Amino acid sequence: MQSEEINYRLWRVRKTVFQMLHDRGYHVAEKYLEETREQFEQYWKDILGRGGNRNELVILVTKKSDPSDQIIVFFPDENKPVGVKPIRVLTEKMEERNLNHAILVVQQKLTPFARTAIQEMGPKFEIEVFHESELVVNVTKHVLVPEHVPLTSDEKRSLLERYKVKENQLPRIQQTDPVARYFGLKKGQVVKIIRPSETAGRYVTYRLCF
Repeated sequence: MQSEEINYRLWRVRKTVFQMLHDRGYHVAEKYLEETREQFEQYWKDILGRGGNRNELVILVTKKSDPSDQIIVFFPDENKPVGVKPIRVLTEKMEERNLNHAILVVQQKLTPFARTAIQEMGPKFEIEVFHESELVVNVTKHVLVPEHVPLTSDEKRSLLERYKVKENQLPRIQQTDPVARYFGLKKGQVVKIIRPSETAGRYVTYRLCF
């Protein structure tokens, strides 16, 4: 890929990551949500100018509702199948900051060893892995994707009580679904889905993540 195309792709990916963190309820400064391509390219040019690389594009944000809940986003520089080394670098950063939740944005697929390493780190470290291609476009902004609103535990409880149903009676959404991954839905979490309706204005359904 040409350098200009790489810069554009990286800007789009980073923008989606900031939007995703914001939609998950983390503090994200407006300047990052509104960052233009030109602003990012200057920032990236400065990093490259001092001999840096993608490893410096670290994002660390705090949950609005819980200051103790932080997440780190790491962009390993390797443009090849991702092995255990970048994961080790990430976990070192997590240990330095006393974090247990991270997002790893990779250019290539994980090796089987790397996938196994991430699985074996749970529950001490929770590492979500996204390929860049999944983040070039924000899936929640696609015209065919209805609005999704994850419910809190209290909202879920109220929902079940109001309709007098058990959670296993709700329609389901897989944890591997692109929108579920975007919001970081956990198994057992319920998401509210709002669709436009010609007759009622809007049509609301609920799905249980499994």
